[in-house]
Amino acid sequence: MATTQDTDRSPSRRALLIGGAAAAMAAAIPSSSVARPQATARSAKPASSTITTKDGTTIYYKDWGKGQPIVFSHGWPLSADDWDGQMLFFVARGYRVIAHDRRGHGRSSQVSDGHDMDHYADDLAALTSHLDLKNAVHIGHSTGGGEVVHYIARHGDSRVAKAVIMSAVPPLMVKTPANPGGLPKQVFDDLQAQLAANRAKFYWDFAAGPFYGFNRPGAKVVEADVRNWWRQGMMGGAKAHYDGIVAFSQTDFTEDLKKIQVPVLVMHGDDDQIVPYADSAPLSAKLLKKGTLKTYKGFPHGMPTTEAETINTDLLAFVKS
Repeated sequence: MATTQDTDRSPSRRALLIGGAAAAMAAAIPSSSVARPQATARSAKPASSTITTKDGTTIYYKDWGKGQPIVFSHGWPLSADDWDGQMLFFVARGYRVIAHDRRGHGRSSQVSDGHDMDHYADDLAALTSHLDLKNAVHIGHSTGGGEVVHYIARHGDSRVAKAVIMSAVPPLMVKTPANPGGLPKQVFDDLQAQLAANRAKFYWDFAAGPFYGFNRPGAKVVEADVRNWWRQGMMGGAKAHYDGIVAFSQTDFTEDLKKIQVPVLVMHGDDDQIVPYADSAPLSAKLLKKGTLKTYKGFPHGMPTTEAETINTDLLAFVKS
């Protein structure tokens, strides 16, 4: 940086140089560009893409490439950015990849209401309709897995070829008489309490600990992954994230899973500390008409990031099958 700085501190010489540069720049700019800047703006590709849902919520999304569409639904409390590794992988192989920020998350509207699976599914349906997606593969991680399941069950599979739910919350996370293997409600109440008390610290500890399995003996913490997780979480709205804990923990997807007719790959690590394996993936696979269970020994909840090479290879094989 020091080599590019102007070391001549003479006021008169500096003024002369600055004035001459400004005059040259002004002469080089066509008058038509100054008078009508909107003429070039019309041809420019938008820096981002959004849709507005029927209740006025703005949903941000990415849409890259051409080919068979693959739609990614992210986990709590993250954003479409959590899928960047998968999106780059698939777009390089001739697929069209789409990922959105769930309402209240990332760059979408930080609305007060609608942080439930019905709205999540309806927002996803609005996006697929807006883009007129057909023969799409839907891939959902964690809460996004619940979103995908509820979307297909609620809106049908006319636009869907197959689906993947990964480290996903279905069938039901909370413990109930009908779901004795679930986690006590107090676990999720505690998450809400930590979020309300100090969201920044809670998110850092969550990412640096159980989400990626960095709290396991001998695990090497990848600080860049922790920072990226924290960045995405803090972009979203606290109200959406607070309410979202209820949405992902207390929604029962049992009947949704039974309705789905398309092939579904259920991917889950057996060392998942966020969505325990035994009460999720095997049960979901059994409820699905065309479910296939793939278990990963020792993989954590955040395996799309920590084990991207393996996950991407298996996703590609399923998409192509």
